[in-house]
Amino acid sequence: MFDVVYFSSISENTKRFVEKFGLKTVRIPIKTDEAANFVYEAENVLVVPTYGSGEEKTTVPKQVIKFLNNPANRKHVKAVIATGNTNFGSSFGLAGDMVAQKLGVPLIYKAEILGTPDDIETIKERLEQLWLTR
Repeated sequence: MFDVVYFSSISENTKRFVEKFGLKTVRIPIKTDEAANFVYEAENVLVVPTYGSGEEKTTVPKQVIKFLNNPANRKHVKAVIATGNTNFGSSFGLAGDMVAQKLGVPLIYKAEILGTPDDIETIKERLEQLWLTR
């Protein structure tokens, strides 16, 4: 099964979300300079929170951008999961759309903040399907 690489701010909402998957999780560092130097060379699914209301320069966390600027990291991302707030309407989970499109990998799910039990079950099913089709 794929590892889960994720970014979570000091609120740790995304951390609490990914822990529900029951898989190996690896956190992208909070400090931007550390994120730029962080390398994770195992097949993974990237979980990215969406910030703001869809302004392109602030939607994807800087740390995720720095992490993905490294080709060694990009090549191991096999899919993306986004978190966000449905209050942002059409911008809900936009960071996931942007990253998945940029990397040419599927966006397999968008969940609101910590996700519901149904969200987690669906994500587990989609991760298993992704694993079986690789």
